[in-house]
Amino acid sequence: MRLACLRWTSAVMLALATQLASAYEPVSYDDPLETMNRKVFHFNEKMDQWILDPAARGYDKVTPEPVQGLVTSFFHNLGEVRNLVNAVLQLRIGDAAATSGRFVINSTIGMLGMLDVATELGIERRYQDFGLTLARWHVPSGPYVVLPFYGPRTARSTVGFVPDLELNPTNSLEWWSPEFMAIHTLDILDTRNRLRGAEGLIVGDKYVFIRDAYLQSRQFMITGEVPEDDF
Repeated sequence: MRLACLRWTSAVMLALATQLASAYEPVSYDDPLETMNRKVFHFNEKMDQWILDPAARGYDKVTPEPVQGLVTSFFHNLGEVRNLVNAVLQLRIGDAAATSGRFVINSTIGMLGMLDVATELGIERRYQDFGLTLARWHVPSGPYVVLPFYGPRTARSTVGFVPDLELNPTNSLEWWSPEFMAIHTLDILDTRNRLRGAEGLIVGDKYVFIRDAYLQSRQFMITGEVPEDDF
């Protein structure tokens, strides 16, 4: 009886995994909130121009490039917790196993993630977030939105942003503590500094360019297919 039950459960899980392997809810390219989005985009641009970009340039100037690499790897390693949980929720067992291996290896041999030893061993990073998990479970993407400070999102990835924040290990620190503020400030500066290299690629209407690039990127993450440019 127990063997039959196990076989039935395995068959159901296999069928579900097979269905999910080819099932997804793609990204919508609708932008009905464009008027409001552009206002928020303009606000974010001003905040970046006045505060974030100068701070990131200062970070780049005083921080040697090898140290910047250590910082980036450290925060990528913290993100493996989010990657692992969402891989499990999507029944991506292979991705979950690889992500677990990356986290253990980089957190130990890699000195708390500052060295990406796992990639050197051939275990590539497999990004996941809750917005992608919702897409796997057929939740519609909803319209494109621009959030204050956080930038481009879809309605679906905005909802997914909340549980992803809860999966950040740094949330074990007390909010607004010096340690919490220092870690998150460093994360923001490192991320903004890495984005500076892509600014030269922007052509035409900056709002439209960033919107289309974001939506294309999300669709590729979900489907593995490069979308057409003429949407």
